[in-house]
Amino acid sequence: MSHKILLSLGCSTIAATWCYLVLTRPVEWDSTTGSNPALITLIGYTVGAVLLIAATIPKLRASTISLIPLALVLNIIPGQLTGSLGVPLYLDSIGTVLVAALAGPIAGLATGVMSCVVWALFNPAALPFAGIAGLVGLLAGLVLKNGTGTHIVRVILGGLAVGVITACCAAPVAAFVYGGTAGVGTGAMVALFREMGSSLLQAVTLQSLLSDPLDKALVFFIVWSTLHKLPTRLRPQA
Repeated sequence: MSHKILLSLGCSTIAATWCYLVLTRPVEWDSTTGSNPALITLIGYTVGAVLLIAATIPKLRASTISLIPLALVLNIIPGQLTGSLGVPLYLDSIGTVLVAALAGPIAGLATGVMSCVVWALFNPAALPFAGIAGLVGLLAGLVLKNGTGTHIVRVILGGLAVGVITACCAAPVAAFVYGGTAGVGTGAMVALFREMGSSLLQAVTLQSLLSDPLDKALVFFIVWSTLHKLPTRLRPQA
């Protein structure tokens, strides 16, 4: 199967899975296989990520491929800790953005989706956000395509812009699937906006527009700084 067909199928599958979540609004997420909606979501995102990886890996350097498992850890551990501490940020895309900067948008997209699929094995709440995590990687690959050659101002502004875009896409999932309570800190912000008279979707969107841009700007800065410390052979070429 050709590279372009795999890319098209992978992106289409991920987009269709996100649409399925927003349109059907499932609420049963005790486990990734505990309900038909959860199982459909798991299969959709897994198949999409596998197709993208199959299309991308032949074009990647071995040194970059070896970083992908580490990228999953860099996503999951900070994300799990941040979500438990009540901080209204996420910090769950550091590995995704790193891979995107090193290997491009499609590799970033695949890494973002796959990290949520793996994370969902012990935290099912991560699964519905796999498409958003992939979008972060896709956009990060475009913003950081010149790696260390990208100016710091562009990095920060790019992170803020990506945060606004992903906030708008994540808000319907957080509202319809979790009622805006997917995280401790972010859930508290949603509750505050609800008390101020906002509807559920409005409250989640406002929370996302406050948290996501700051989160992505911080993550982009962390990755940009890290790239300067990597060995030259691992850095992306401008």
